[in-house]
Parts: sequence; C-alpha cells; structure tokens
Amino acid sequence: MKVLRLAPFALCATFLAMTAPAQTIQVSKENRTIAITATDKVIVLADVATIHIGFLAYGPDSDSAYATGSHTSNAIVKALTTAGVPSDSIESENQNVSPVQEYQIDKLTPAEKAQRKFQVTQSWTVRTNADDAAKVLDVAVKAGANQSGQIDWSLKDENSSQSEAASKALQRARVVATEMAKGLNATLGALLYASNETQAEPPRPLMRAMGGAVPMAQKVEPLAINPRRIEKTATVYAVFAIE
Repeated sequence: MKVLRLAPFALCATFLAMTAPAQTIQVSKENRTIAITATDKVIVLADVATIHIGFLAYGPDSDSAYATGSHTSNAIVKALTTAGVPSDSIESENQNVSPVQEYQIDKLTPAEKAQRKFQVTQSWTVRTNADDAAKVLDVAVKAGANQSGQIDWSLKDENSSQSEAASKALQRARVVATEMAKGLNATLGALLYASNETQAEPPRPLMRAMGGAVPMAQKVEPLAINPRRIEKTATVYAVFAIE
C-alpha cells in the first residue's frame, strides 16, 4: 500500500519560513502555499547477481590440506573463466588454512578424524547478469565449490529507478495539493520547493549455502533461480503556491 502523509498548510495570517540551500520560502498573506509530503515507489526486476561461492577441504596435515585446497581453488576459477565469466568479475573474499577443532569431528571414526586434522576454506564473489546466476552457480558447484549459494541482487543503474520513484512521489504530491487547493476555492500555482528522501530498501532473503558437493553420478541440471524484484522508494516534501 502506498503511504501518503499530508503536512499542515498555512494561509493568510500564518507565517512560516523554510530554509533550503540558497533559498528561503515564506508563507504569508502575500505568498500563500500548500506543503505536501508524499511517498511512492517503483518495483523493477534485478539485472545483476553477485553470487557467493566457496569450498571447504580437509587433509591429514597442513601441507596435504593446502595441496587439496589449491587444486580445488584453481579448478573452480578455471571452470568459471572457461564458462565465460570475466576474471575481473571474480573477487576473493577470504581464504584460510587452520587446524580442525576436536568438537568439529568428535562424532567421526578414528580413520575419518585422521584425514581431517586440517581444513582449507576459500570464498569469492562472482558478479554476473541476473539471467546467468543459475549457470554460474552450477559451474562453480560442479567444480568443487561446496560452500556456495548466497546471491545478492542489484541493478546496473540504481539512479534511474530511484529517480523514477521520486518523480512518482512528486506527481502524487501535486495531485493531492491540487485537490486541497480546490477545497479552498483556490488554484494550485508553481512548485516553490521540493526535497527527496531516499527510503531504506526492505531486506532481501538470500539462498542458504550448500553444505556439500553435488553427486555427479548423473547429469544434474542447474538450480531453478529467478531474479528478485527490487523496490525503490522515495519521499518528497513539496511546497506549492496557491492563487
């Protein structure tokens, strides 16, 4: 539901001064105005996906774990670039080689514990077109990225949708001000002042990370992933003259 708030308006005997950069607006007998606060929004489909991918690998000692991690790391990046992802769209997030804590493997057999003394983790973000998100995630997971899945959705042109929301809010303010002027047996005049306040976007749910590698005994299709809709909201405070 669209939110609309009407600010008090002043006529004749009331005096009001509003300060803006290089501009002072006065409401008086000589300068009658109506002030409106209006909110509107636009909803657009995301066209950019930032995919979080990573892996977890183990080894009986630090060197073995690192060697396994190095092989997996390079295999993932190679698979992505081979699939057409530009190298500058792949950015490292973190990487770590560390001993495995006992509580993490206390339910494993002695043989399994011996093979999991050290662990290697690494993660990246991959920026791609929203329509290619499923393909990129699929390529990474099948190359060994067993800790992947979170996707952040965004727009290539954030300003365009924000400007559209502000324009819609200003139009709404003008419509309401026109009706108010009619109620006062007056005519709405020129726009004297306007300010735009960007509203925070609602949180977007993200995919859960995959806990393990996908079995490759049979052909596995990419996950069904659809771009999210992004809401841009703007609140406009507008002051109109009335005649």
